[in-house]
Amino acid sequence: MNIKNVVVVGAGMMGNALAQVFASNPDLHVTLKTRSLKDDRWQPIENNLDIMIARGAATEQEKKDIMSRIHFETDDAKAYSDADFVIECFPEVMETKQQLLCTIENYCSEKCILATNSSVMSSTEIGSKCKHPERVVGAHFWNPGHLIPLVEVIKSDKTEEWVIDETMELMTSCGKKPVYCKKDVPGFVANRLQHALWREAFYMVENGIADAKTVDDACKYGPGLRWPVMGPMENSDLVSIQLTKNIHDYILPHLADNHEPSKCLQEMLDRGDNGFKTGKGWQEWTPEQIEASNTGLREYLIDYIANQKKKQA
Repeated sequence: MNIKNVVVVGAGMMGNALAQVFASNPDLHVTLKTRSLKDDRWQPIENNLDIMIARGAATEQEKKDIMSRIHFETDDAKAYSDADFVIECFPEVMETKQQLLCTIENYCSEKCILATNSSVMSSTEIGSKCKHPERVVGAHFWNPGHLIPLVEVIKSDKTEEWVIDETMELMTSCGKKPVYCKKDVPGFVANRLQHALWREAFYMVENGIADAKTVDDACKYGPGLRWPVMGPMENSDLVSIQLTKNIHDYILPHLADNHEPSKCLQEMLDRGDNGFKTGKGWQEWTPEQIEASNTGLREYLIDYIANQKKKQA
């Protein structure tokens, strides 16, 4: 791997998480590009690591090593001039991302890879105004970025293969599980799968087939338990291609195929219901339930990392 100097642009929740991820690789030097040097700039990364340490997913020495490899910088020239890989974590505004990459190009070498962490926007369009769009690539980390292994590496219409190869290798070297999206399509890979499931879930609630909690329970205590070790393609091979076709011959005509959002979403918004933010969405939530849900997810992900480290030891 030719990448030694990594720059993360933007010190928000995702930017801090990504800096932590890259700094877990002892061969990398990580710069976190910020607008200003705040006194509490280390706190988000320290908090992430302290929670992981408390649950056995990291050690005090690893925390010390990770933080020693991260450098905060406000100056463009100092941040980008020696960079081998730059990833932006700016707000999801197309013009903002386009202008940022064009600015970075003024300082970095022509062999520096420019990555966008956009979760929805086209890598092709983001890099369209660059002098060298062939070195622009999508690298979509899933939130929380320091805990979920998946990184979607998206090839734009211009991205050269060496950029894909280097990006995939970089992610692997930092303990991530990169997947290669060969075409720059809306939703990439995982969001397309996720929202296809959501569409069917919403359809069932909207049409009185099951209530929201039942749909969630059906996922959590049924196929959701299988997903960490067996994806849909492998599962289809397991049950046989013939059975898969037989089932699809029967069931596909009955599945949701709407191309507009569920009407329930707009009805809830009209009532002022916005999920956890208001305490009511598909279900009603107390502050204690909301806290338990958020904490439960993070603890589950941290425990997953801890168990993976034990297996590797």
